[in-house]
Formats: sequence, C-alpha cells, structure tokens
Amino acid sequence: MGHMETAAYLGAVAIGALIFDYIYWGFSFLRLSTTGLSAQALGRNDVGEARAVLGRAGLIAIIGAAVLWIVQPVIFNIASYVIEASRDVEILAQTYFEIRIWSAPAVLLNYALMGWLLAHKNTKAVFIQQVFINVVNVGLDLWFVWGLGFDVDGVAYATVISQYGGLFCGLWFVRRHFVGTWSLREILNRAALKSMMFMNVDLFVRTVCLMSALAWFTTQGAKLGDVVLAANAILLQFHLITSYALDGFAHAVEILSAHACGKKDKNEFKDAVKQSTLLAGGTAIIFAGVYYVFGTDMIAIFTDIETVQNYAKDYLGWVIILPLISVWSFQLDGIYFGLTQTRILRNMMVISLILYFPISLWGLEVMGNHGLWLALIIFMGLRALTLLSTFPTVEKKVFG
Repeated sequence: MGHMETAAYLGAVAIGALIFDYIYWGFSFLRLSTTGLSAQALGRNDVGEARAVLGRAGLIAIIGAAVLWIVQPVIFNIASYVIEASRDVEILAQTYFEIRIWSAPAVLLNYALMGWLLAHKNTKAVFIQQVFINVVNVGLDLWFVWGLGFDVDGVAYATVISQYGGLFCGLWFVRRHFVGTWSLREILNRAALKSMMFMNVDLFVRTVCLMSALAWFTTQGAKLGDVVLAANAILLQFHLITSYALDGFAHAVEILSAHACGKKDKNEFKDAVKQSTLLAGGTAIIFAGVYYVFGTDMIAIFTDIETVQNYAKDYLGWVIILPLISVWSFQLDGIYFGLTQTRILRNMMVISLILYFPISLWGLEVMGNHGLWLALIIFMGLRALTLLSTFPTVEKKVFG
C-alpha cells in the first residue's frame, strides 16, 4: 500500500490493522493462558489436564469469534468515531475491516494451538506455522495487488486466507497429541473454567491497555495528517519486527518458567531467566544497530512516496532507541506469563497506561510527533519498572 498513488491506502491499512490488533490481541489471552497452564500441568506430568486446557481454550475461541461476527458493525462505528482520519482513509479502512473480520475463528483458534505447542516446547512447529502464514500472506498480497489490481481489499483477502491456512497447519502439528483420552467432563470442569476465565479477564484487560497505548499513539498521529499517519505506521513496523524477535526470548522464558513452576524448581527458574535475558539484551542491541545503519533503506522498502519517506527519516532515531528500552518489558512479561501472575501483569499495565496518557499529551503539545515517540518509549520503560518492583515478592510467593 506504500507504493500506491497516495498515502491514503497505507493509512487505511494502518488503521484497519490497528483495529484488528486491538480486537485480536485482546484475545491473545488464549495463547498466554494456554501456554502457562498447559506447561505447568506438563511440569506436574498431568497430561490429561494439559489436554483439557486446550479444549477450554478452543471453546472460548469459537464463542469469541461468533461474538465478533455478530457485533462487527458496532466495532467499526466505534473505531471510526475514535480515530479521526480523513474521509478517504475511513472509506478504504471500512472495506479492509469488513473483509478481514471473517478471519476471526482462524486467528483465535491459532492462538490456542500456538499456546499449546509452546507449552510442549515444540517451538519448531510454531516457527513453521508462523512462517507459513506470513509467506502466504505476502505472496497473496503481491498477487492480488500488483497482479490482479486490487488495493486494500486484496490485502484483507490475503490475510484471511493466510490465517485459515495457518489454522490447518497448526492442526497438522498437534494431530499426534489428539491420540489418547479426551475427557469432556474435564474440559467443562466448572472450577477449572472459572479459574481460566479469571486469568483470561486479567490478561484481556492487560492486553487492551497495551493496545490502547498503541491506538492512542496512532490516533494522535492521525490528527497531524495522512503523511504523519503513514510515516508513523511504517516506523511502527520496525517496532513490530523487533517485538516478534524479542518475543522469541519472552516465549522461551515463559515456557521454562512455567515448567519450573510446575516442578517448584527455583534454580531452574533462575537459570532460565538469566540465560534468556542475556540473549534478549544482545538481540535488542543488534536490532538497534541494524536500524541505525540500514533504517533509511528499510523505509524505502515500505514506501516510495517521497514526502512519507522524508518524514519517516526524521523520526528514525526513536526507532533505534526503542528496542533498548522495550526488551526489558518483554522479558518480564514472559516470566510473569509463565508463572501465571496475571493480576500483577494487569495492575502494572494499568498504572503504566494511566501515566502514559498525560505524558503523551504533554509531549504532543511541546514537541509534536517527536513528543508522541518520546512518550511511547517512556511507556515501555514504565511497563518494565513497575513489573520489576514486584519481582522479589513474586519469586518468593511462587518458589518460597
């Protein structure tokens, strides 16, 4: 979309993607709770409970997708009211939204499958599934847009198809785990469902707060014009690329922490935290270096609209700094997910978000778009500092 004739196409996909990030990442508790609870059960050698966790997550995913289909008009109306984009951007964003919403069952079930595979330490399967989804998505994007002449609708169709392809890929990897006894009574166990739902509510609130911060960043940038919206959207892709890489270490420490928690092995937990954090910190430094050296060239890959390119280059410094700050919040998130300390995750995220809003408004007034980027970096730092302040208490609570 960055290579179309106007910035409106890129802005529309940025807003449409933001809406779905908000919705779908709101359901990421399906991945997080499934990993933590299943891994802890496997740490106790309770295979039956691990299977029941997947069954509960799948049930919640199907119900959640049905609800999203029913309320989809309300969702877009609220989003278009909150996000003050130009009329051209809003029309294109609605087209994107109305197509991509049909991927809901695949996306939510993929979260559950991913969580279960991670709990079994089958990271290779998750890697293959995610590569498959993204390769299919990119390939169809190019074919639909450049080959068949679609615009935002082609991008949306590509995403829907790739998500369902990823679902079948995930089911293929877990097929051998389906052999054995599955107890419907255990899946529908009232106490276990209630406990999982309480965890999921905490994680839902935490994720909505995180997405609200990113949504606020995008909406405030949109008020500054289509060029600012498009440039910020490109630079946020840099952050997302970094996030996915750092998430790998967060997933690793999450899985290992959960297994250590199930076994009540404090030394194993400490080793997992130490090794994964060292690797994550080194990776963050590498990403910062890559953006410093190649950032300008990477912007050109995303768009050939000169005004957007020039504007994005002026803000590249913030993207270079961001990995060095955000890495610590990713690591702590992974540790707390594995230990299923969902209430603390929720509370610390709420505190960080409350502080972020006034900081961003001050930054916007004093420094313009630079102030928005500064506020985002401070928000990432606050996430880490608030969680770190509770770490000694959590460690003692879980391991004694």
